[in-house]
Amino acid sequence: MAPKKRPEGTRRPNGASSIYLGSDGKWHGWVTMGVRDNGKPDRRHVQRKSEGEVIEAVRELEKQRDSGRVKKPGRAWTVEKWLTHWFENIAEPSVRHKAANAYRTAVYRHLIPNLGAHRIDKIEPEHFEKLYAKMLASGLKPGTAHQVHRTARTAFGEAYRRGRIARNPVELAKAPRLEEPEIEPFEADEIGQLLVAALARRNGVRFVLALALGTRQGETLGLKWPRLDKKRRALRIAKQLQRQTWKHGCDDPHRCGAKYHKTQPCKEDCKRHQRKPCPPPCPPDCTSHARWCPKRHGGGLVEVDVKSRAGRRGIVLPDRLYELLIAHEEQQAKERELAGSEWHEGGWMFAQPNGKPLDPRRDLDEWKELLEEAGVREARLHDARHTAATVLLILGVPERAVMEFMGWSNTAMAKRYQHITGGIRSDIAERLNGFLWAS
Repeated sequence: MAPKKRPEGTRRPNGASSIYLGSDGKWHGWVTMGVRDNGKPDRRHVQRKSEGEVIEAVRELEKQRDSGRVKKPGRAWTVEKWLTHWFENIAEPSVRHKAANAYRTAVYRHLIPNLGAHRIDKIEPEHFEKLYAKMLASGLKPGTAHQVHRTARTAFGEAYRRGRIARNPVELAKAPRLEEPEIEPFEADEIGQLLVAALARRNGVRFVLALALGTRQGETLGLKWPRLDKKRRALRIAKQLQRQTWKHGCDDPHRCGAKYHKTQPCKEDCKRHQRKPCPPPCPPDCTSHARWCPKRHGGGLVEVDVKSRAGRRGIVLPDRLYELLIAHEEQQAKERELAGSEWHEGGWMFAQPNGKPLDPRRDLDEWKELLEEAGVREARLHDARHTAATVLLILGVPERAVMEFMGWSNTAMAKRYQHITGGIRSDIAERLNGFLWAS
């Protein structure tokens, strides 16, 4: 049966693909992929030597169009151009300060220098895996490579959603294995030793709050007296104190920091960077070193909102902890009177002798000194939060109440922060003894 022909005087419907043999001897295909930003049809052209090849190319374009995976028209951006655009215009304005800093380091220190020349539609998962291997070989930790991997996955995921690439290559890349740190909450005797040592120190109640309530470092240092409800003996957590990076206020950031640029790599027997790999020399267009800019702004200790909506919470204080806070307030009042005109009134619950807020770096040093004075093993300050969550597990507090108390937004955090301690294991053994061998 002969193929049915289109009647004379009619035309193919709008948007239909077309294939024809051109006067140049090559086969051409045109596919309507959608509409351009200016409202005109987005028609893509392919040409091949044979009809079969152009049919296959046209079908591939139609498949992309029908699946919604249409790449933007025009030449694809380079990795450098896309990452720069993504960070400066999409990520940085929409995330918190610390997240933006992590993205900035991953983009400008690792991804662009190593992969920036690739086109975003041509880069492969293997390129990222080779970068991770290179980072590990240079002495960087797997956690750093993971941060670069997460940043790239987020950035290329945005490029995929916006139609600039047909797939996200980082989704297929394998990041190095990351060993989860073993976290051991403090046992009851260790908690007792820490409480005794903390109460012998100035601002020591700050560490009692961490162990009893599990408040994060920024939340504790960001506490102010007006947020203590003395009638209900409750503490309102709504803000946190954070150290932020300074920004240049001058016209030429590169020249402003010229005195502090690192121009040569460290020597092989470098003793300055023994605990971490030596940093590379500054790039030719380095705009860092803003902390020395005469017109610097936006940095230092800054009061910001807590991490999430769930983090804004009220906690009714145990009687003993409330009494400790009142005694601390009386002691601070004496310091205020002694400081006189040198006192900087900010309402901070935990402050320096002149009323200014505590520096998070110095606070961590205080924690290390506290561990040594109490004769307790070395641990992170954040382990106090794990300890508080585990104590709630031991006390049998319902999960919903634990989430409210700790400021968690989902139940998965319970698995991360509540641990089975040696005391719990011993209790299980005793209960088994009583149940199986009671007679």
